[in-house]
Amino acid sequence: MHSKPSLQTAAAVQFLTVDEESAGQRLDNFLIRVLKGVPKTHIYRIIRSGEVRRNKGRVSADDRVNPGDVLRIPPIRLSERAEEKAAQPAPAREFPVVFEDEAFLAIHKPAGVAVHGGSGVSFGVIEQMRQARPQARLLELVHRLDRETSGLLLIAKKKSALKALQDQFRERETGKTYLALVKGVWPARLKVLDQPLHKYLLPDGERRVRVTGKDDPDGMKSVSLVKVVQAVPAPGGLDAAYAEGFSLLEVTIKTGRTHQIRVHLASAGHPIVGDDKYGDFELNRQLTRLGFKRMFLHAWRLKLAHPVTGQALELQTELPEELQKWISLGKSD
Repeated sequence: MHSKPSLQTAAAVQFLTVDEESAGQRLDNFLIRVLKGVPKTHIYRIIRSGEVRRNKGRVSADDRVNPGDVLRIPPIRLSERAEEKAAQPAPAREFPVVFEDEAFLAIHKPAGVAVHGGSGVSFGVIEQMRQARPQARLLELVHRLDRETSGLLLIAKKKSALKALQDQFRERETGKTYLALVKGVWPARLKVLDQPLHKYLLPDGERRVRVTGKDDPDGMKSVSLVKVVQAVPAPGGLDAAYAEGFSLLEVTIKTGRTHQIRVHLASAGHPIVGDDKYGDFELNRQLTRLGFKRMFLHAWRLKLAHPVTGQALELQTELPEELQKWISLGKSD
């Protein structure tokens, strides 16, 4: 069972003191766990608006909490409908397991499933797995994948494993390689993309990322290594503008920024097929008409050290059938 942090209430404002057991956890994950019954969309809203304060200062959703941190939580009022919805548990669901032992497991996350609830999604992989494994003492996300990205996702089963694995991700000691299908012929000489990335919000509060200059103080260093796997001919049914076809790429990221691969590839003039945020929208529309309805980005291979033994591990999950089929379709035409 999770140990509870100390909680004291002053009027309608809450002050949460972070406990030892929660050391190193992301702020959003911590609040989702302790503010039971509060919709995740609401939690993200109060973090983004600056109403949540840590030790009297502003804090971001991906900042990590430390033991003894005092978090100020604004008054939270739930409508009856929100309370009713929050009381409904996520449906139990298991996902294909690529690796599992006592410390952690690696699953194959399908496209279209969020890793956790929030931002308009009631529940994700982690909530469904907790329902499917009620006997599990702890299940926590080690890292994230975009909702439309398929592939390897790590889930810790012990606090010590969570910290060790997250430390590896933070220190860039893991090798994360994705497979992406992009528009056009990728230039073989273009092997390193190292433009800094800048996060911003659209007027509706949705998060976006763009490439920025090296002198931007808010730019985050971001490095992606690109290798061409094969050219994929365009299938019949596309406009002549897309006749040059596509390129299947291996992309290894040395930093784990939000939307990093999607933005780096799009900024190079070769957006990912099916990307609804940074892609070629006319191409996506035509592909949807041909039956292709997802983003072609797959977390394919992950190299890491086992969080307990230190043993070198290489985990891999092959392209899902609908992506394999698309490459074959291009070939056959």
